[in-house]
Amino acid sequence: MTEVRPAVPADAAELVRLRNLMFEAMPGMAALAGPGPWQATAERILRERLAVPAERLTMPSFVVDDPERPGRLAACAVGTLEERLPAPGNPEGRFGFVFNICTDPGHRLRGYGRACTEALLDWFDGRRVGRIDLHATSGGEALYRSLGFGEHSIALSRQRSF
Repeated sequence: MTEVRPAVPADAAELVRLRNLMFEAMPGMAALAGPGPWQATAERILRERLAVPAERLTMPSFVVDDPERPGRLAACAVGTLEERLPAPGNPEGRFGFVFNICTDPGHRLRGYGRACTEALLDWFDGRRVGRIDLHATSGGEALYRSLGFGEHSIALSRQRSF
C-alpha cells in the first residue's frame, strides 16, 4: 500500500520541483517551465501555508516520499480551500480547487498520483467541501473522471500578466 502523508513546510522545495515537472508536461506551458522567479515565490508561499495549524489550513497538500531517495518526493496533490457565501447547492459555502497533481517521471504508473489525490479529496470531504474544481490535462482526465469529476458549466476567466 502506498504511504501518503500531509506535506510539511520542509517539502516546499520539492513541491515546487514537482510543479515545474507538471508545467513541463503541459501543452503550451513547457516553454515557460524552468528556473524563474515564480519558484522562489511559490516555495515561500508553500512554506507559509503549510506551517499554519491544521484547523486553519487552506492549502492542503499530500505527498508520497521517493522510496529510493530520502528527502525527495515521488508525487503530490495540492489544493486550496475557499469559503464563499453559502448557496442552495453548497450550504456550507466551501469550495475546493485542485491545482497541482504531479508524479515524478521515474515513479509514474504506480498509483502515487491517485493515492495523493484521494487523500486530498478525503481531506475536502472531512471539511464538508460542497464543490471541488480542477483543470485536467488529457493525461490526467481519466484519473479525475474515475474519482467522480465531470463536466461543469462553461467557465470564463481573465488573465493578466503583472
